[in-house]
Amino acid sequence: MEIQGYPIHSMDFFAQIFDQLSKNLKDVKSLGDLAKDSKWFQVADFNKEILNKKHVIVVTDANLKIVYATQNMVEMNGYHPHEVVGKTPRMFQGKATCRDTTKKVSKAVGNLQPFEVTLTNYRKDGSTYECQIKSSPIFDKTGKLVNFIAFEKEVA
Repeated sequence: MEIQGYPIHSMDFFAQIFDQLSKNLKDVKSLGDLAKDSKWFQVADFNKEILNKKHVIVVTDANLKIVYATQNMVEMNGYHPHEVVGKTPRMFQGKATCRDTTKKVSKAVGNLQPFEVTLTNYRKDGSTYECQIKSSPIFDKTGKLVNFIAFEKEVA
């Protein structure tokens, strides 16, 4: 019996898909736990956002320090979540980032309003990409601001 290469290649392919699915499901659970622990008033459908829409999700505290980023971030910009936690989303901005758009974002954040923008961001390697960001403040069940959440995706 002659051994063909196809089964091994297909096993590699399915192993990669399984690995990504496992990471995504871990993020869904971790975000659900964060929402529960922080007593979020409203909780997004993380299954839909990560698994179906393929969004990167970034959560900051009320002071805009990143407290959580999904593992699929590395495919979008080269950063692993542990490299961005504790920093602000400004770390992704640079010379080509539109200042008018960042002012719009700052105003929305200051007014605790949701916003949707497309920004030129920077990858870890210094190259740029267009990032569609849909963000909103997160309040706890008493109405106190506890986090901001952003759903991000690279656009062509």
